[in-house]
Amino acid sequence: MIAAIVLAAGASKRFGRQKLIELYMWKPIIRRAVEAAMASGVDETIVVTGGDDRVRRKAERTGARCVTNVAWESGMASTIAAGIAALAPGTQAALIVLGDQPSVPAKGYRAVLDAYRAHGTAIVVPVYWPKVRGHPVLFDASVFPELLALSGDHGAREVIQRDPARVREVRVLRPAPPDMDTTADVSSILNLLHLIQ
Repeated sequence: MIAAIVLAAGASKRFGRQKLIELYMWKPIIRRAVEAAMASGVDETIVVTGGDDRVRRKAERTGARCVTNVAWESGMASTIAAGIAALAPGTQAALIVLGDQPSVPAKGYRAVLDAYRAHGTAIVVPVYWPKVRGHPVLFDASVFPELLALSGDHGAREVIQRDPARVREVRVLRPAPPDMDTTADVSSILNLLHLIQ
């Protein structure tokens, strides 16, 4: 069993208001991100929310299972740990998905999942064009104890960097999906999509 854990507990301080409920392509950002994870071929999708009930309500409408990180203010590490702790017994691996990246391409999900299923590597990281590591990142169950031991707001980067020999990079011939940290980021992405269409 492979699960996706969507991280959606942040307060969006740089954005100035809760960005995950902002509309992106006519749907809330969090809903887009969750639906992309659910469509990737994983067996279960878990959304970890924090202190904003609006985010939870938007996520619940997708049918994904939602859990609350009561320690969300301590940083991203606690949100990852809450997601790992909520996994069903026997879960083989988990994709860590950022709730503020609704534009992750299906190719990114497929490349990571296909690489894991073919090789069983402990950690699988997508590398977008030209050479940018991104998300979603897959972690085998053997790495879960390290994710549970994280602290602060640095995410899982230190776990990925700890032992390069257990990391498999997979190429995705698409630009890296951008974060939506500010209102300007959202406007830039929407303008780019308008130009492409």
